[in-house]
This record gives sequence, structure tokens and C-alpha cells, in this order.
Amino acid sequence: MMASVKIKKVQSSPYDDQKPGSSGLRRKVEVFKQPNYTENFIQCIFDSIPEEQREGCVIIVGGDGRYYMKDAIQIIARIAAANGVGSLVVGQHGIFSTPAVSCIIRKRSAQAGIVLSASHNPGGISGDFGIKFNTANGAPSPESITDHIFELSKKITSYNICDKITLDLKSIGKQEWMIENGKKFSVEVVDSVSEYMELMKEVFDFVKLKQFLTGERAPQIILNAMHGVTGPYIKRIFVDELGAPEASMINNVPKEDFGGHHPDPNLTYAADLVEILKRGEHDLGAAFDGDGDRNMILGKNGFFVTPSDSLAVIASHMWCIPHFVKHPPTGVARSMPTSAAVDKVAERLGLNLYEVPTGWKFFGNLLDANRISLCGEESFGTGSNHIREKDGLWACLAWLSILAERGLSVEEIVREHWQNYGRNFYTRYDYETVETEAANRVFKKLRDRIDDDSLVGKKLTGGVSGSEKTYEVRCVNDFYYEDPIDGSVAKQQGVRVCFIDGSRCVYRLSGTGSTGATIRIYIESYESNPETYSLDAQVVLRPLVDIALNISSIQEFTGRNAPSVIT
Repeated sequence: MMASVKIKKVQSSPYDDQKPGSSGLRRKVEVFKQPNYTENFIQCIFDSIPEEQREGCVIIVGGDGRYYMKDAIQIIARIAAANGVGSLVVGQHGIFSTPAVSCIIRKRSAQAGIVLSASHNPGGISGDFGIKFNTANGAPSPESITDHIFELSKKITSYNICDKITLDLKSIGKQEWMIENGKKFSVEVVDSVSEYMELMKEVFDFVKLKQFLTGERAPQIILNAMHGVTGPYIKRIFVDELGAPEASMINNVPKEDFGGHHPDPNLTYAADLVEILKRGEHDLGAAFDGDGDRNMILGKNGFFVTPSDSLAVIASHMWCIPHFVKHPPTGVARSMPTSAAVDKVAERLGLNLYEVPTGWKFFGNLLDANRISLCGEESFGTGSNHIREKDGLWACLAWLSILAERGLSVEEIVREHWQNYGRNFYTRYDYETVETEAANRVFKKLRDRIDDDSLVGKKLTGGVSGSEKTYEVRCVNDFYYEDPIDGSVAKQQGVRVCFIDGSRCVYRLSGTGSTGATIRIYIESYESNPETYSLDAQVVLRPLVDIALNISSIQEFTGRNAPSVIT
């Protein structure tokens, strides 16, 4: 017999810090555990959905396994039931990668999705937690919706909840309740991997990939889940389905604290993978962040593929991926700080090219309007029109498809790309957990430079004695973006210092952490001289790095002698 539950109206009051950022609401776990804090935000999410769309709708819910996720799912179910939602689809044990949530929203024509993750930020009882709201197209909510949720959170006085509902997240199947208003509410717990894997089989040629991974000349691969959500996906797709040995997986068990590590797929936090590749025993390595949307690609002997080059290489090899053969590509897009490596590919192939602010939601309108088929950002995010999120496993399968088709190594493919298109030398300096006031002083100085026009036309020199290089400033501006689809405007997305030769320094204040601020500095220089292609990027860019640090006075304002991470 179906259990009957009552709706309770609980008196509450607004919190003054529930403003979602570009990737949802992210805070320390202890903040979400405050009385009514999570409940308030979830109620505001449901209040943001028009009642006629909310009644009886389907919502997809899941996360990356971090601490507090299962508690949050119980709260979401209880508030959803009390607010007229018809059903939730939840991953077994609460697990869904962010790309899988986007996939299932689209496959099931769901009204929305709620992603429980703080992406590449640390987890655990003292770590970070996050709640992100995705819309019916599977994409992160645009600012119009997150702003609306924030406004609702400032005046909330109560929330509705069916507090007697408790989910069994272990057992696959449907659970049902009868709400006192006569409406049914159900929760379907599903296999976390199966629907996403079905989509990957539509995008890629799994028969060919299995032959490649199990044949006489099979490449040795090593995939690092960083104790995040991708562990079960790697096991089912790469091992069970494509035949890779189980030894191909490391750190593949999801943990609430990601094993005490920082699940960010870069050369610093995935150093264990880098060391394995340096031994020369593996041909392809990949690392994925906590929620599975970011990736890092490595070749034999630890050859590092920058995210910008990865995007450009995939763009020039879309013919290797069946999805793009069946659906010819229309265009590509990159975030503003991402290097311009993909630009030259788009130009040669005659594809649309767009430069957007950082944040995957800015790709959504372009994808929905079929203006682009492929997009990416320098923070290790790559994706396509198969869903509306970046997708780490998709990127790895794309590289595997290219290797299978070309018969070349990762390094050979990248070096061939440089020969064909030139090389965009590129690096990113991250200064993490910077005191907010100090970070604001850095950006005030940069924006003052825009206002007084003091840098334009100046010749700036950097580098050590004997290898100095001088650059002349062409312009300084704060990136401004007007969406070509809906006309919305995004201002102050990052300060750019552009030089006559095409080199540039970009400064951006990131809100992806829960403590302090992160200052990111992106440095890029294009070279068409093949003699430079084998040089180390940090050596080539040293003069420009010196100039970038000097312009910002970052050491003076923050007291930092070095960045937290260099990629």
C-alpha cells in the first residue's frame, strides 16, 4: 500500500548570502548544514519554476558523491513532494556525473535537474558543497534564472516539506507516496551509468574502439578518476564495454572527501598520473574532476596537452567521430581566456567562431540555436552538442577515436597540429584563496589602467638578462559579451591586455571557491616559427609572464611570491 504523507509549512527567514554564482550556490559544508539554509535555497529553486510547469513535472537529481550529498537529496525529495513535483529521477547511491544529469534531462524531457557538486573543489566534512540548477535543455541556468532565485531567497518566509519521506538510495526501482492533497509523488532510483553510456554509443563507434583497445597494437591507457564520480563510468564504459584492463583505472572509488585530495585534473593535483605517464609505459592518460565534467589529456612520457590545444585538435579531427559525420559541424566556440588555437581551425574549415565569457551556460544558447557543435574552455572543459555541459569522459573518448583513426601517438598528433596551424604558447597562473580585499585591489588597479589609457602604445620588456623580449600594447579592455541569440549582456568578464603581435595577458577573478577569491592570469603568445615548437612554454612565455605580473602588482597587493597552480 502506498504511504500517505502530509505537507508541513515551516516558518523560515532569509539568509543574506544565498546568491548563486555562475556554477550554482557553493559554500563550505558547514554553511549548508545551518538550520533552514539548504531548505530555503531548494524552496526558492522550486518557486522559480512557474506553477503550471512545476505541477507533475520530472526533476533529475544527483551528484558527485561528496560529503552531505545524500542528506541534500533527502531534503530535495521532501520539498519537491510538497511543491507539486511529480517525480524525481535519482542516481543509485545519489551518484550522477554532471554530464549524465544533462544527458538524462534531455533524454527524459525533464523540467530541470539539480546537481549536487562543487566540481573540482575539495570535499569532505570540512570541504565544499554546491547546488546547481540546470534547465530543461540540460544546461546550467542562465543569469536571469539564478538572479530570480536570489531575489526569492531574500524574502522567503517559509518552505513546504513532506518530512516523513525517506528515500532508499541503494535499491534501483520506483518508490511512491500519496501526498495528502491527493497527488502522487515518486522517486525512481536508476543505474547511474546506463543512460549516459547509451548516449556515448550513439556518439562514438564502440565496436571500432573496442577493437582498438583489445587488438595486437592496443595502446596502454591509464585513467584517473581522482576518487570522484567518474570511477563507475570508467569501469562500465572503458573496462566492461570497451575491454580495457582493470589496471587502466586508478583512484576509481568515489569518496566523500575524494581521498583527502583536490579533485582538479591539472598537472599539480593529478601529479600521480603525470608520474605514471613519465615512465613511458602508457600511451594515453586522462584525469577527471570530482563531478566528471573536466579532463586532462596526457601522452606517452608525460606529454601534456593543454586544454586549448585539446579543443583545437578535436576540432580539426571531428571527422573521426561518427556523431559529427552524421551531424556536420556548424561552428566552434571558446571562452574568452582560452587560447586562440581553435580559431585557426575554424577559419580553415569555414566554421562559425564565437568567443564567450567563462561559464558553460554561455555556450548553451549557441548550441541550442545550432550555431556551434563543439566548445571548450581553458579550465580543462571540453564538450559538444551531444549535451549541454562540458564532458570529461566524452573528451577522452574523442581522443581515443582520433588515435584509433590516425594511428599516431598523442604527441605526434599535437606536433602535427602545430606544423599545420602554428603553436599558441599558453599558460595559466592561479592564485587561490586570496584575501578578497587584496584581490579587489588588484582588479581596481587593472581597471584604472583601462580608464586612464596609460598602457596603450607602451613598450614593455620582460625576461632574464640575455633573453629579454619587448611587447607593444595595442589595447586594454574589460571583456564585454552580447549574446547573439537572446541579446543579453555580460560585462566585466575579465581584463585583457592585448599586444601588437597578437600576444595577450588576461586577468579574471574567479568565484569557484568558497574561501577568499581566486585570481587567474592567462598568458598567450602565438608562434608560427617551427623552430620554437619544441621549446618549453614556460621558457617561451617568461618575458610575458614578467610583464603580466608587473602590470597587476599582484605580489605587492597579495603578498604571494608564486601562484598556487601553474598549468
